[in-house]
Amino acid sequence: MATVAVTDDTFDAEVKQADKPVLVDVWAEWCGPCKQIGPALEELSDELADKVKIVKVDADSNPNTVMSMGVRGIPALFIFKDGEIISNRSGAAPKAALQSWIEDSI
Repeated sequence: MATVAVTDDTFDAEVKQADKPVLVDVWAEWCGPCKQIGPALEELSDELADKVKIVKVDADSNPNTVMSMGVRGIPALFIFKDGEIISNRSGAAPKAALQSWIEDSI
């Protein structure tokens, strides 16, 4: 399952009302570290599809969602479970570190 693009309008339905944990990747087209972790998140989206849904929020196009989560820098990663943030981290990381964080959080 590939990552899903989420907007201000679809955030609640795709993230807060999801039936499994959701990793939210807040990114922007101009962000180098965001592009660096993108392929790893795509791979993890497939590998962990039964455990977690991975979505991407474009920070430039979705200011309401970004503001509601208190994002100060990108990439910013949040894990939601039952509509609430249960873990977050910022900055780029290798795939193995991202996978470990996801699995430890959910």
